[in-house]
Amino acid sequence: MSSSPFMKWIKEELRLRGYSMKTEKSYLYWIRFFIRYHKLTHPRNMGASEVRDFLSFLATERHVAINTQKSALNALAFLYNKVLEQPLGELGFQHAKQGRRLPTVLSANEIRLILDEMCSRNKLIFSILFGSGLRISECLRIRIQDIDIERGSLNVRCSKGNKDRTTILSSKLTESIQAQKETVLEIQARDNQQGVGPSLPFALSRKYPNAYQQAGWMFLFPSTGLCPHPLTGELCRHHLHDSVARKALKQAVSKSKIEGKRVNCHTFRHSFATQLLLSGRDIRTVQELLGHEDVSTTQIYTHVIGQHFAGTNSPLDDIL
Repeated sequence: MSSSPFMKWIKEELRLRGYSMKTEKSYLYWIRFFIRYHKLTHPRNMGASEVRDFLSFLATERHVAINTQKSALNALAFLYNKVLEQPLGELGFQHAKQGRRLPTVLSANEIRLILDEMCSRNKLIFSILFGSGLRISECLRIRIQDIDIERGSLNVRCSKGNKDRTTILSSKLTESIQAQKETVLEIQARDNQQGVGPSLPFALSRKYPNAYQQAGWMFLFPSTGLCPHPLTGELCRHHLHDSVARKALKQAVSKSKIEGKRVNCHTFRHSFATQLLLSGRDIRTVQELLGHEDVSTTQIYTHVIGQHFAGTNSPLDDIL
């Protein structure tokens, strides 16, 4: 089914509309799953009733998480509303609401213990996650041209929602970043001798054939090997896969003897936000640095530090 003309059409529509590779994989997965669930019936011959049955199946039989169910619904809404132009209308289906979950955060000392157990490259990756509040995918996509050491800033390209933003960059990382840049530029020079270079945004290589030779386009954290470009098929060097970072973190957390906390890459982004609020930064600034569209998303961190609003103390503190 993955190579069927219909699925190829869906993939082309996703790329035409500028969806990320991650979203493309997710949508294609759920659309295939939906078709298989209904015994390979063509989606044109189905509608709201079949979508409702599928979502109910995911909830009652597969016991998927609420966010997983939302992902499936988004994929099918894209299929019917935008591609097939057969609007689903009112489904009469309401998924359960996600209760508020407080994220796990690490103290400054716990961050230090974990970083001390890492090699220089991995230490730099997680230092940027904590120091700049990045998602792991955003960090691994950093190119040399995105770094401005003099201004202490970092440009985040094509983030969630396909938006760019600028965040802070710690001056303490200057030496480590310079050393990493020297290492990756040597890799780029060797690749260029073979006529290859870093993977480039779609169609850029056709517009600027020599862009792969420019230092600015090199990833700060390149992969260890070459691979075909996912869109063009050209041989190139992509950025490091996030599974490498996750494995390194798991090992470092184990060695650091931190117990009772479920630590993942996103924990460093959560810790960045809470540390800024604890140091007195206003919530709007934190919202901008994290790239949250709605301040209510950022508001969760004020609950993490035990204060409904940053800077609000218990009234007991004033009398004791």
